[in-house]
Amino acid sequence: LYTYLVLFATLMMVIGGGISIFMAAADLVSPPGYYQNFEDFKQVYHDQKVPTEESKSLTDAEIRERYDQMVKDEKNRARENAKNQIIKSLGFIVIPLPIFLYFNNMRKKQSDI
Repeated sequence: LYTYLVLFATLMMVIGGGISIFMAAADLVSPPGYYQNFEDFKQVYHDQKVPTEESKSLTDAEIRERYDQMVKDEKNRARENAKNQIIKSLGFIVIPLPIFLYFNNMRKKQSDI
């Protein structure tokens, strides 16, 4: 019974790691979008609680440039998080897989006896 419980637990960990890797790979290929639109971003620049001279003197083109840069930075951050998640998820495959294989061999030896 112990052997089967270990096999089940390690198999579930490997499957969970595989699913997590797939989800992180999807985020890496197509990172989630940035949800603040340009008009909201522009409004934040003009409605700051303590307006700075810089925020009041920016043109729409300069604000658009900052918005585009923020969107790029957000996508890069999402990609970096996805890479990090893939590495973490590999642990859920690399660590329990040898244990699963060892106990599976033990199970086979027990059934041959």
